[in-house]
Amino acid sequence: MYRHVVLLSLADTATDEDRAAIVSNLSALPPMIPEILSYSVALNSGTADGNSDVAIVADFKDHADYETYASHDDHVAVINTYIKPFVVGRAAAQFILD
Repeated sequence: MYRHVVLLSLADTATDEDRAAIVSNLSALPPMIPEILSYSVALNSGTADGNSDVAIVADFKDHADYETYASHDDHVAVINTYIKPFVVGRAAAQFILD
């Protein structure tokens, strides 16, 4: 299995509604992209200062399926519409699970 993990830090200008829209629209992707095996999206709990604001964990059969997701029109639209206007930091990693 191939795992993709992303942590997003958002600008202070992102409202609670903006943050909820990010989570909601990312969470809507699995039915649109059949290559997604498992998908979790959540806002940070806010219990520690300095943490990222949004976490995404996605699992795919292999790297090719991840690439399909990464370039999928619906995924790109969510990034461009809901994430890019507010993102000030992004960290990501992809790795193979045994």
